[in-house]
Parts: sequence; structure tokens; C-alpha cells
Amino acid sequence: MELLEAVRTDLGAARLPLALPGADAARLDIRNALAQLDDYILPRFRSLDAPLLAVVGGSTGAGKSTLVNALVGHPVTRAGAIRPTTRQPILLHHPADAAWFEDQRVLPSLSRIRGTVVDTLLPANRAGAAPDAASISSLVLVGHPAVPEGIALLDAPDVDSVSDDNRKLAGQLLAAADLWLFVTTANRYADAVPWKLLLDAASRDIMVAVVLDRVPPAAEAEVSTDLRMMLQREGLGAARLFIIPEVTLDGLGMLPDGAVEPLARWVRELAADSAGRADIARRTLNGTVRALSGRVAALAQASLEQQQSRDVLAKDAGTAYQDAVARILDATRDGALLRGEVLARWQDFVGTGEFFRVLEQNIGRMRDRLGAFFRGEPTPAVKVETAIETGLQAVIIDEAATAAEDADQRWRSDPAGRQLLGTDDLSGTGAGFPEKVAAEIRAWQGALMELIRTEGQGKRTQARWLSFGVNGLGAALMVVVFSMTAGLTGLEIGVAGGTAVVGQRLLEAVFGEDAVRRLAKTAREDLNARCHKLLQAEQRRFLDRLDFTTGVSPEVLSGHARALQRLAESA
Repeated sequence: MELLEAVRTDLGAARLPLALPGADAARLDIRNALAQLDDYILPRFRSLDAPLLAVVGGSTGAGKSTLVNALVGHPVTRAGAIRPTTRQPILLHHPADAAWFEDQRVLPSLSRIRGTVVDTLLPANRAGAAPDAASISSLVLVGHPAVPEGIALLDAPDVDSVSDDNRKLAGQLLAAADLWLFVTTANRYADAVPWKLLLDAASRDIMVAVVLDRVPPAAEAEVSTDLRMMLQREGLGAARLFIIPEVTLDGLGMLPDGAVEPLARWVRELAADSAGRADIARRTLNGTVRALSGRVAALAQASLEQQQSRDVLAKDAGTAYQDAVARILDATRDGALLRGEVLARWQDFVGTGEFFRVLEQNIGRMRDRLGAFFRGEPTPAVKVETAIETGLQAVIIDEAATAAEDADQRWRSDPAGRQLLGTDDLSGTGAGFPEKVAAEIRAWQGALMELIRTEGQGKRTQARWLSFGVNGLGAALMVVVFSMTAGLTGLEIGVAGGTAVVGQRLLEAVFGEDAVRRLAKTAREDLNARCHKLLQAEQRRFLDRLDFTTGVSPEVLSGHARALQRLAESA
């Protein structure tokens, strides 16, 4: 019982949110499994000695209600030509068994309506209630002494009804049955819809009795033989077959006396045999638990596929943004940012373009000349910072937009991804992203300036670095950072050539070679971290849509499936 309660809890928590092939069917399977646990498995486990529930089901117009009326002896359920006739399920039981069904032991989702049997007989087409659509959520209980004690008859809606609600309810009632009285006719015994339910009954090992109604005497042998062969082929060879001949109904819409006597006798014999009833209940229960095991195993696979699909979508988005970060870092490392406006502002800072070329040709004497070169008031280094900010911002925004477009395309090529995106367009950067990038770059530049200040405190060269200015040294350090092709191992000169040499020699003259390496390494790592943070925030626009849970892990569901199988085998 503890296992079944745990299965009920975990199935109730299971979620399959992604639009994968088969997900709709799996969600329906969850609902059906929960209904069967509530309607049949749990109640029957709690009360193995409760009366059997025999559900009378079948195709439209097969004569289910007429059959039930015949078993009781007078009209109690509605029969007629207008379809659907049985709009509301009626459960007939012996008065002594009333307590078993009034307390909602079975079918707890259906409210109870107590019906009465009147002395004045009504024709079958007027018997019972004519409920409105809302009453499909209720079950009419009718106590009648003609129903044997120990068994109840439930007149169900048509399994192939024109009403969706009726079909669903018929399936729910059949799933709650201990045994099934399947009613069909000589003309419709091979119909596909009822046979699908018969095969489901076979998978549950439920006891089935087939009632072949309205059989012309001349066709009885041929039709009954063919039907028996079909039952044998489909694993239902043990099903009892009862034949009701084609006869004229009386004025009350009733079959002639004796037309259903073989079936009525069989029902009475079942009811009178308490040990036999218990065997039927255990057999059906074990078969239902075994079928539930297979259903839970299938749901475990569906849950696993949901997780795998979520992982694929997360990887697609992650790869797009990881590639973008890599391209940004490459652009900040190979000297590409030291072209154009940044190069022009740097050359303005260190001197005229002509003088810069002289410096490149005389780089060996640079250390001795730096002091004299920078004694005058230099061009404000802030222009270099601004140019770097603008260039770096453009690179980051462009790569983030490329990543977003890539991730959007990957997701839209996947059914689950298309569902998660819906009509939203995530193929560009998020709102306010350029401003966030600019703020992060300025924060990086501020942190870099603080590195310069910290490194220069207490040094004998303090006067010299103060004369150069924190902004000037910061601009030089940025130039060195953007020419680092060797990363952690050294300061190699990138494509900007002498541009980086000037900055490097200037910093070495102030702080020393080792300190410059350390400063550049720290500044680059800080920039890398900030770029990662910016693009991870952009990536969240996709990943937030994957922030869901399947409620219970596939491993837990698989464990339940194995435990249910062992339970059925042990019983």
C-alpha cells in the first residue's frame, strides 16, 4: 500500500512540459494512470472483500441498458433510439451493499446521487434520469434486491459515443471494473473502438464476458464461431460468450423472460461464490498493477527524454554564447582593437605619427628617453580610454547579437525549442544590453586604474608614475593587454607592433618587467570574467525558459515500475 501511495504521489507531481513527439500521449497516460489508481487500484487494495464491480459497456446502440433492465427484471436505466442514451452512469447494487459505494470507495471523482425504484413501471425509454451535461460528474446509485449481493452492475456510456465526455467517462468506468460485460451486436462485433478496449482488458487480465446481442437465429452459428476465433486470437479465449437472439421488445421495452437467463445465472453464481469473487478481484488487481508497471516505465522514458531535450537546448544556447565569448577574447588578444580609432588616439597621446615611427625605429633607446618625452603635459589619455571603450563595446555587442541569432535558430529547428520561444524573438540582444556593456567596460577600466595605483604605492618610482598620470599608465596597460597573444606566459607583441612596445616599455620603466606581466595578466583575467558575465546574463534569456522541473526523476519512476512489477508477481 505504501508503494502505491508513493506511485500516486509521484505521478501526480510528474510534468512533461516540452513539446516532444509522444508527449501529449504521455500526459494523457499520466492522467489515466492517476484516475485508475484513485478509481480502482487503491480502493481495491484497501478492500479486497468488497463487492465486485461489473461494468456493462459496449458500442452505441448495442443494447447495454436493455440488458441491465433485463437482469434487474424491469426498467431502471434509460434505453431508446436517440443517442447518446446513457448520459449518466447508473450503479445498481443489492441494498445490503450500499455502504460500499456510498462512501466513494471507488470512483471518488464522481459525486453520488441516490436513486430510487418506484412501484409504477415506466417504459425503458423514460426510465432513469434525463440529466443535463453537468451531471456527467455524478454517479446514480440504485439499490435493488434483484441485484445479487456481492456484485454491482454499472451501466456505462457508449465507448464510441458521439459525445467526447461520454467516451472519456466510459473509459474511466471500464478502468475501474473488476469484470467487464462487453455488449455488442451481430452487425458490429468487429468494430475497432470496442476491440481496442477489449485488448486493454486483456492486458490487465480482467475477466470479460461478451454478450452478443440481437443475433438472427440463422446467423448464430456463423457469427458466434467467428467471434470466438477473434477472441482467441487476441488472448481472450477464456472470455464467456452469451448470445441473446433477435427478439421483439414488449411494451415496456423489455426483453422476453428467459432471454438473459444464462447470463443472469452466471452473475448469480459469481456473487454466491465468495472465494471465486476474491480470486477475480485479485486477478484483475494484479493484472492492473502489472499494466500500471508498464505504463510507469513508459512515463519514466518520457521523463528522461524531457530531460535530455532540455539538456540539448541548454547546450545549444551555451555553445552559441561560449563561442561568442571566445571570439571576443580573441579580438581583445590579437591586437585587432589597436587599429583604427584606438591606434590614432594612442599615437596622439604618445606624440605625432611621425615621431611614433621614429620611436619604433629607435625602440632600443626608449627607456632612456621616456622621462624627457613625458615631462610636458601629454594629450589627455582619457581619449584613449574612450576609444578603447567604444571599440570593445562594438565587438561585445556584435558577438552577443551573433550568439543570440545562432541560439534562436538552433531552438527554432527543434519542436521543443519552438514551443518555448513561441512568438518571442530572441535573435538580438536584450533590452539595455549596450548600456550594460558600456558600464562593465568602464568598471573594468576603473579596476585597472586601481591596479596601477596599488602597484605604485610605496615605490621609489612613485614620483615618476605620478608624473605620467594614472590615466596615462592605465591607457598604456590597456594597449599592452590588447596585444597579449601569449596570454599567461609573456608579453609578446601583436599586430600593432611598435604601438604595444611603447606602452610596454613605459610600464616597465615605471614598475619593472615582472610587475608589468602581473598587471597585464590580472587586467586580462578581469576583462575575461566581465565578458563571461555579460554574455551569461544574455544567455539567461534562453536558459530561463528551461527553468522547469519534471516533478520526479526518471530514476524514481523506473524504480516504481520495477517495484510494481515485483508486487504483481508476488501476488
